[in-house]
Amino acid sequence: GDDNNTKKLINLLRGWPSPSMLPPSLLLSATTKVLTNPSLFIPALQYGPDPGYQPLREALASWLGNAYSVKPNPNEICISGGASQALACILASFTDPGYTKAVWAGEPCYYLACPIFEDAGFTGRIRGVREDEGGLDVEALEKALKEEDGRGEGEVVFKDPGAERKLYRHVIYVVATCGNPSGKTLSLERRRRLVEVARRYDALVVTDDVYDFLQWGVGAAGEGDGKLPEVLPRLSDVDIAMGRSEYDPEGKHFGHAISNGSFSKLVGPGVRTGWVHGTEDFAKGLSQTGATRSGGAPSQLCAAMVTELVTSGELDAHLRSNTRLALQARHAMLVATVKSELGEFGVEVLESSEHGRDIYGGYFLWLTLPEGGPVAREVAEQAKNEENLIVAPGNLFEVGEGGKFGRNIRLCFSWENVEDIQEGVRRLGRVLR
Repeated sequence: GDDNNTKKLINLLRGWPSPSMLPPSLLLSATTKVLTNPSLFIPALQYGPDPGYQPLREALASWLGNAYSVKPNPNEICISGGASQALACILASFTDPGYTKAVWAGEPCYYLACPIFEDAGFTGRIRGVREDEGGLDVEALEKALKEEDGRGEGEVVFKDPGAERKLYRHVIYVVATCGNPSGKTLSLERRRRLVEVARRYDALVVTDDVYDFLQWGVGAAGEGDGKLPEVLPRLSDVDIAMGRSEYDPEGKHFGHAISNGSFSKLVGPGVRTGWVHGTEDFAKGLSQTGATRSGGAPSQLCAAMVTELVTSGELDAHLRSNTRLALQARHAMLVATVKSELGEFGVEVLESSEHGRDIYGGYFLWLTLPEGGPVAREVAEQAKNEENLIVAPGNLFEVGEGGKFGRNIRLCFSWENVEDIQEGVRRLGRVLR
């Protein structure tokens, strides 16, 4: 074939938004508005209140209320420096490696979450829970939790959470909507069952809800209108509706599920701004994380800028006319190309993220290679060496070892341009051939 050096690098691993999806002009006008008005720039450039920039908490409550069936109270929202930093703060405030028994992660798992759990003291105690066709297998999870709890009680060793926080026995980590990498979405029924299990075992469910606003109709029904389909309630909504649990301390309601949201995929990863939605007591407790109290709200200036985008309606317009349209077109094109170029090899692909609804979302497509053929790791290696193509082999998304996803490959359709995505799939076909 061609000499590798002459081939343009195509990266279908990188889960970034394409530069064409970034809204620099909208940010410029929002920033100008903030930085030319003393009543906006003085608070925006100072230390913020612990739970975050109040106008953004209020703007998010009404914006999220329009998308989900439940309108949150602004006091149920804590502003974060993005979903990754929020996860670290949640673990710092609500877990203790001496008391919290394990972290249960839906598997295949977003692989960069694991080092955050390890930094919090859970090395060797992150347990993968397999997905079935409907996403995280809740029955398998409950069985494993029961076994773990049969091994006797852990003891608080390191932390005193004080009155504003509590320690949970378990953490359950899942991307409930458009899972990364598999693309699956948990049904409402499964969301309820998962929350019920968490409430039985004093677990905190942390869901990375970063793709909820990046969903679209698949096929003719949703033909490129950029509309957001009906969004399922978050696990935090499901949990709050059930009220306090037996594990909530006297006079407190911390709950058992939180929603970790982010503007990274909606505005741009560089804004490092997100939000956590949970009960009022949880949001208050999270705001008392030591690093937050010392630094004031994370992302204070960016939060002020993003507030302008949310309240002006410009973010909605950008998502409708740019981001969702682009992702919808790229996804349709990728699925079609995979079928035409890789179909002969028996490669399978998940076409809709929800059981029974023609909806897809997020950034990724999860391929399954046929039994008896080459394994994903070999395919990825050869793609890199011979075709200058980078793809993510399934073993990257394992919790621990075991070769569970040796026949899977994740392709990202958000980063490269359309022609390069098609060319990437053609290169993959050559490798398989």
